[in-house]
Amino acid sequence: MNLNRSHIYRRFPPENFINRELGLLAFNRRVFAQAQDVSMPLLERLRYLCIVSSNLDEFFEIRVAGLKEQLKLGSNTRTTDGKTPQEVYRQVSAEAHRLMHEQYELLNADVLPALEKEGIQFLRRTRWTDAQREWVRDYFFREVMPVLTPIGLDPSHPFPRVLNKSLNFAVELEGRDAFGRNSGAAIVQAPRVLPRVIRLPQELSEGEYSFVFLSSILHAFVGELFAGMNVLGCYQFRVTRNSDLFVDEEEVKNLRTKIQGELPQRHFGDAVRLEVADNCSPTMSEFLLGQFNLSESDLYRVNGPVNLVRLMQIPDQVDRPDLKFAPFPPGMPKTLEKRTSIFASIRKNDILLHHPYQSFTPVIDLLNQAATDPAVVAIKMTVYRTGTDSVLMESLIRAAENGKEVTAVVELMARFDEEANINWATKLEEVGAHVVYGVVGHKTHAKMIMIVRREEDKSGQSRLRRYVHLGTGNYHPRTARLYTDFGLLTADEEMGADVNEVFKQLTGLGRAQALHHLWQAPFTLHSNIIAAIRQETENAKAGLPATIIAKMNSLLEPETIMALYEASQAGVKIDLVVRGVCALRPGVPGLSENIRVRSIIGRFLEHHRIFYFHAGGAENVYLSSADWMERNFFRRIELCFPVLDPKLKKRVISEGLRPYLVDNQQAWEMDGSSGTYTRKKNARAKPRCAQSELLHGLSSGV
Repeated sequence: MNLNRSHIYRRFPPENFINRELGLLAFNRRVFAQAQDVSMPLLERLRYLCIVSSNLDEFFEIRVAGLKEQLKLGSNTRTTDGKTPQEVYRQVSAEAHRLMHEQYELLNADVLPALEKEGIQFLRRTRWTDAQREWVRDYFFREVMPVLTPIGLDPSHPFPRVLNKSLNFAVELEGRDAFGRNSGAAIVQAPRVLPRVIRLPQELSEGEYSFVFLSSILHAFVGELFAGMNVLGCYQFRVTRNSDLFVDEEEVKNLRTKIQGELPQRHFGDAVRLEVADNCSPTMSEFLLGQFNLSESDLYRVNGPVNLVRLMQIPDQVDRPDLKFAPFPPGMPKTLEKRTSIFASIRKNDILLHHPYQSFTPVIDLLNQAATDPAVVAIKMTVYRTGTDSVLMESLIRAAENGKEVTAVVELMARFDEEANINWATKLEEVGAHVVYGVVGHKTHAKMIMIVRREEDKSGQSRLRRYVHLGTGNYHPRTARLYTDFGLLTADEEMGADVNEVFKQLTGLGRAQALHHLWQAPFTLHSNIIAAIRQETENAKAGLPATIIAKMNSLLEPETIMALYEASQAGVKIDLVVRGVCALRPGVPGLSENIRVRSIIGRFLEHHRIFYFHAGGAENVYLSSADWMERNFFRRIELCFPVLDPKLKKRVISEGLRPYLVDNQQAWEMDGSSGTYTRKKNARAKPRCAQSELLHGLSSGV
């Protein structure tokens, strides 16, 4: 298979596409709008500010890092939208600077003052009372100073290696030390074991909650680290580095060993961004840029903590339910409420789970019961993102200890989860589980569990039955409370045979076999999606009803976009709900009049991928682990599975698609001519909020 499709994409008109990097920044603007929205609970607004910072960190670590690599190599390769790396970098830099400036402006002028009115304060050192200053001084000498290592810069103390995204301080000094040295500068690195936000004792608090930034403490007492010298300035800074692991998979004999060796280097990749306090002197800023081999355009001056992500912990530390989203108990499908055996429930009917509105517990119970059930003989599962503390992985380990044949297909290249996955792989191997790492060159992104159970049929004969879980999201109980996803539990024989065939591909060798129901990347997913779009196109040309509704995280693959354009021109009505970046331009005369693109940004992160094709009235509905991106179609193991049960199909349409098409509270619509989004919040119309309606309809007790 030829994975380099640039020769195909070059024929597409660049004016028909929107740039990926600029689209990602536009998405973060929509998230930022949540922080700006005064109707949001106050602590949630703070959380959204932190989410934007976290997203921007990864954007620089991966996307900007990739751009800078292209610039370093002198590449002039144009993107699908026709821009050179130089043009993209200039536009990205300008927009990122604007967005970060607005973030801190909102934090300082709006969010922090509003929090202070609610008794939640972040005290600058200029506001400390004598008693507070004394407590902070004691904290500095007791908890902070013993773990600091100030480094004076001179020929025998070169500039230290600075960890990716770590908090550091550049100190300007005058005077001579005990050895007669005076380099004029020093670096103080804040160890990661130190909390970045410290709560003052209640008796010293001016409100209900008073916090002090670690950066304020270090600024106040940095002179204690340089006895007898005069501190002229102390400036916090943070450097963001290229964090994309590069592993030449064709040369690697042991992928796990290679990745383990590469992980420590992630902290010291090439610098791509430097954040400094806005009062940092021009001399020190220039010095730091030189140390990291960065230019002025890579410098970001901020008025506040250089790492807003550290404020993400504050909502959890503050017991103010009135300033947060109301908690909710996830619902449970009625078919699972009374039965003690989840296998009996699945045998009776397929079960659809809609997270986070419905509980993730049935998936946990499935593996729990399988681990101890004497009738279960084998369990197979893909592992992409499960977290460092996973009850699902513990169940797999327990199953292996109980003598089950356990197979885990662990994806070692799951970005930023590599270390956790390696640790789980080691633990599974230690108890005798079979651990494989999928297919070299293709990430295993499919979400599937298969449990093989020995049962008696109606005639009393012993037989093996497969139970399957397929999902659109990760096997991660925490994110299942935050991300919208569908999961399907089924004992359908053909579906089980398909999943078994995919596991055979991942663990063994052999040609891909035809599957009954599943569309699989990199073999059939792309061609089947294109075929389904073209069938709608032909139906429209024949004067028949033709509709496509698709919901996903990202839409970038050019062939798919061109097929959608052709469908629109034939008269197919197309609704796309794309949370993140969408390269397609909707509503352009002569190109895409019949296409509408919406993005829903709300309390939960929209994560499920749903594809609906009218199909002459058959209304085919598919759920998938894959977005419509080149990597998902051609460089990953992905699954797209149909919803066969008519009742469950109606549920997917009524819960996963229809509410999002009428949402007028959290929806943004794209203007295809400019590529910009406008919020469709209509105060005069009846409020329709997809997430709120689903929360009230599916969860229990809301």
